Amino acid sequence: MAYITLSRSNFYHNLSQIALKTGSLDKIAIVLKDNAYGHGALLMARLASEFGIRKAVVRNHIEALEIEQYFDDIIVLGGEIYPKPNLSYTINSLEALKTTPSDARIELKVDTGMHRNGVMLDEIDKAIEIIKKRELNLVGVMSHFASADELGSEYFYQYQNFKDAKKKILDHSFEDVRFHIHNSAGILRCNEFEEDLVRLGIGAYGHSHMPLSFGDMNLKPVMSLYAKRVSTRTLQKGARIGYGGEYQVPHEMKVSTYDIGYGDGWRRGNPFDPYITHDSGPILGKVSMDLVSLEGNKDEVCIMTDALIASKHYHTISYEITCALHKHIERIIVE
Repeated sequence: MAYITLSRSNFYHNLSQIALKTGSLDKIAIVLKDNAYGHGALLMARLASEFGIRKAVVRNHIEALEIEQYFDDIIVLGGEIYPKPNLSYTINSLEALKTTPSDARIELKVDTGMHRNGVMLDEIDKAIEIIKKRELNLVGVMSHFASADELGSEYFYQYQNFKDAKKKILDHSFEDVRFHIHNSAGILRCNEFEEDLVRLGIGAYGHSHMPLSFGDMNLKPVMSLYAKRVSTRTLQKGARIGYGGEYQVPHEMKVSTYDIGYGDGWRRGNPFDPYITHDSGPILGKVSMDLVSLEGNKDEVCIMTDALIASKHYHTISYEITCALHKHIERIIVE
């Protein structure tokens, strides 16, 4: 069966690089949503916990329950609210504030310019009024950068809006409230980290889409993808491979099929612009639901060691490559 390896040493290297930026492991909240960006939520939760990370971020309550044994503090980004002392729930609107259970720990999200979720800047006073009137337990105020990984002024514009929101909250005498806006791209580009925590996602898994002008981020990919041989045949010149026969064998060659395909989350791609595997050359013809064809007869092949490289071939982002890989593929921790 195809399998994925997860490098413990690369993961810990990446966490160390971010800790140098924040000044403290306690300021890192590891993002484990969507199966830890496809890496395996339970495995990455255990590794992060063993390294000393005590905070995590997940998509919903179900994901929180899956990994809560490893963390003291979990931020839940969406879904239904089930109050627990170790969970805090993101609140995105005034309407949600009006129906939030009074015993829930909440993180008020502020829309600083991404215009996806959060209360608008001119709604903050009304939000504070509702929080005070309902005696809600405000433990955090957060936002999200729209383009911290791109050159331009948007990062600074949003950060200033967040600072303005922070001042407004503090002027209302809220105590023990944490403030956080930085994601992986935000923490990688900032020189002086002033917030209470960073929500560290793709950077922890070794990928940065930052322009080179921001410098070398020195991150190391955590995930590698392997596939095992199913069958081998010797094909003569002119033989065609796969659906539609879109690859024609240029000379006699051994061709093997391997147990990875789009049913496992690998991209189907374009057979006329084939993906080049890490150690066995190009994929020959169309990717099938469960199989790919490659020249040679190795017992197993390495499809990918760096999702960023794969993402550039498929004109997408590393997140989509890793998140798409199916949960049924075995994940193995290696040193």
